[in-house]
Amino acid sequence: MSKSLIIRNIAELAGLVPAGVLRKCGAEMSTVDSLRKAWLVVSDGRIAAFGDGTEPAADAAIDADGGMVLPAFCDSHSHIVYAGTREGEFLDKINGLSYEEIAARGGGILNSADLLHNTSEDELFRQSKERLDEMIACGSGAIEIKSGYGLSTEDELKMLRVIARLKAASPALIKATFLGAHAVPRNMSKDAYVDLICNEMIPAIAAPTLKPTHAMADFVDVFCDEGFFTVEDTAKILETAARYGIRPKIHANELAVSGGVQVGVKYGALSVDHLERTTDAEIEALKGSQTMPTMLPGSSFFLGLPYGRAKEFIAAGLPLALASDYNPGSSPSGDMRFVMALACIRMRLTPAQAFNACTLNSACAMGVSNEVGSITIGKRANLIITKRIPSLTFIPYHYRTPFIERVLL
Repeated sequence: MSKSLIIRNIAELAGLVPAGVLRKCGAEMSTVDSLRKAWLVVSDGRIAAFGDGTEPAADAAIDADGGMVLPAFCDSHSHIVYAGTREGEFLDKINGLSYEEIAARGGGILNSADLLHNTSEDELFRQSKERLDEMIACGSGAIEIKSGYGLSTEDELKMLRVIARLKAASPALIKATFLGAHAVPRNMSKDAYVDLICNEMIPAIAAPTLKPTHAMADFVDVFCDEGFFTVEDTAKILETAARYGIRPKIHANELAVSGGVQVGVKYGALSVDHLERTTDAEIEALKGSQTMPTMLPGSSFFLGLPYGRAKEFIAAGLPLALASDYNPGSSPSGDMRFVMALACIRMRLTPAQAFNACTLNSACAMGVSNEVGSITIGKRANLIITKRIPSLTFIPYHYRTPFIERVLL
């Protein structure tokens, strides 16, 4: 017999969404439905009931003590499986080198690939698990994790095995993305590397020699941007992935207006991410599609890049997701509360818009908004119980004051 748990004495239960609503678009993003003086019942790890009247009986209870209860954050773009750090490049940035200049000198992604190659799988898992636990402590309950610091078949598979171990070791909902096309490895031409991705890496990931046989990655990603992979490279990789039934997610328009949004939409990408540099053409391309535009303000903050045109995307009736981009070179933080704050402070989103972008829409950007991202009957009870705070707006406003009492996954 299943046991039930009631969370009582909730000052405000926020993020209520009707069943079947998997994302919010345009003006819908400005609304966060809630109940005051509420309770919520969990059964078998899922939201079974909630209300603001007479409490039902339950086998166990948690007293929210006048705090808010929210759906846990969803982080649809992270790179937390990496080895070591890149503090030397942090000093290079302080001394005036750009992201592109550091990459051209053999740093950046190639530096991380060298470190990862020389790190054992067990040690890589240990370091990555620490980062995952840190993200959960900051309120994230669903997290997408990319490969992309391997740049060889052997090391990309090592990264994906580590992500599989993280899935097994954590209560968070985790999705894996193959990002072999993150950079071109040393001593190989781009064309030869794209061929390697298509002819060796994707087949190995799609049909691994594991039992039970299953794809090691939920999605395939390409860094379609200036100095990395072209629209033509991206199309070739996505066509190969499609033959194996692996859906794309795209890095696009971080460094230049790259065409990555358009090629992502053409191939049915679940999301197109970064979008620091976009024009009206990208907004038009996304209209009518199921592709989720995803912005990464932590990267803009750390690299001094422009912030995405979030308000214009929403004004055009589009949905918008936000994610951390937690990685060693351009966004070394997985705190989605800080992402929410940057969205309000620098991108001028309202707290409601930023909250929806960090929960339901970010869940949609990783294909799990039927499972998490809102207070909805039947969804996983991945929840944040806050300290006593006056409102949702307090979270991005007092952006460094601790607000989490407990994360329940």
